[in-house]
Amino acid sequence: PVFVLFCFPRVDKDRSGIISDNELQQALSNGTWTPFNPATVRSILGMFDRENKGGVNFNEFTGVWKYITDWQNVFRTYDRDNSGMIDRNELKQALTGFGYRLSDQFYDILIRKFDRQGKGQVAFDDFIQCCVVLQRLTDVFRRYDTDQDGWIQVSYEQYLSMVFSIV
Repeated sequence: PVFVLFCFPRVDKDRSGIISDNELQQALSNGTWTPFNPATVRSILGMFDRENKGGVNFNEFTGVWKYITDWQNVFRTYDRDNSGMIDRNELKQALTGFGYRLSDQFYDILIRKFDRQGKGQVAFDDFIQCCVVLQRLTDVFRRYDTDQDGWIQVSYEQYLSMVFSIV
């Protein structure tokens, strides 16, 4: 992609050929004039940094760029009022669209957890983080839900292992 060819050298501030989490964070905008959530940046880089070098090279960056662009399109689809934020109802519509069936109380928990600005809404970067964390938790849960009935029984240590594999 031509745009990525243009973009990579501008994001790679130290000209190392590797885009670090700090460089990516500075390049990204969540639409709120606040820095992109560092946890989201690390999470995204971790998905694409295949050699654990602490950043992504040009080829990996093309994947990062597509990933973020895809999330931007999803975000815009569910940001029904075009506010640049996802409110509780929009989050519910998005996650229901992804196949989740969750209680209203759980959506309140998600908003409290991922609303870093205290406005009862979730910014773009935190929306990505919310969805990624939820997907990872779901994947781990499914590994233990061998009969696929939506219930698992785990020991305390198994539970801790599950949680720490996510965070």
